[in-house]
Amino acid sequence: MSPYESTDDLDVEALALAVERFTGVFIRLASVERMSFTTLGVLHTLDGRGPLRLSELKASEQVTQPAITQLVTRLERDGLVVRRPDPTDGRAVLVHITPEGARVVRGRRESRIARLAELAGHLDAGQRRAIAEALPALSEMSALAVRLPHEPPPASGDR
Repeated sequence: MSPYESTDDLDVEALALAVERFTGVFIRLASVERMSFTTLGVLHTLDGRGPLRLSELKASEQVTQPAITQLVTRLERDGLVVRRPDPTDGRAVLVHITPEGARVVRGRRESRIARLAELAGHLDAGQRRAIAEALPALSEMSALAVRLPHEPPPASGDR
């Protein structure tokens, strides 16, 4: 048994592989607004979480401070984000998504939904039902990943 497999009926290694494969396909499903994954990540993060400081964007997108500063400057120039003073700290700024930036996110989501609907149409009823039944658990796992601090797996000598 892999050290990452649960002892119950969930094969975590198989889950990881399925999610990795699906994610690789999913992020490429949208046929509109071709941009770098980091650029799109920033837009999706701001659309989902609201205005953030550059340091928060740097952490969420896992890039360097100079890289996020340069990216936000480019997005601002393109009219997709704006920087505004942080009302709670006059020294800081918050990056906000603009209506045009939100339109990019919405357009990509709509494109993905259309493609997913097409793909789901090729599944049998049982497969579609299985996906539908998994949605609450997958949503909860996403929420847990945000709420719980990341703890690396134990080293093999720590068991």
